[in-house]
Amino acid sequence: MLTSKTPDGVLQQIWAHLLVRHALRELMVATAAAWVSFTETLRSARRSVTAHRQLFPLKCWS
Repeated sequence: MLTSKTPDGVLQQIWAHLLVRHALRELMVATAAAWVSFTETLRSARRSVTAHRQLFPLKCWS
């Protein structure tokens, strides 16, 4: 879901989503020896980021 209120903010969020998706796909390619689905990769990335919240100071943590 996009939460930005301005066109520039929406564009920034879209690019951020695309960048994260690309990074996850690159991670999947790098670990192709072990079969990993996109959903599993996304869950793993989320766990890693939420486990290290102090490294990612975002206002949107729930």
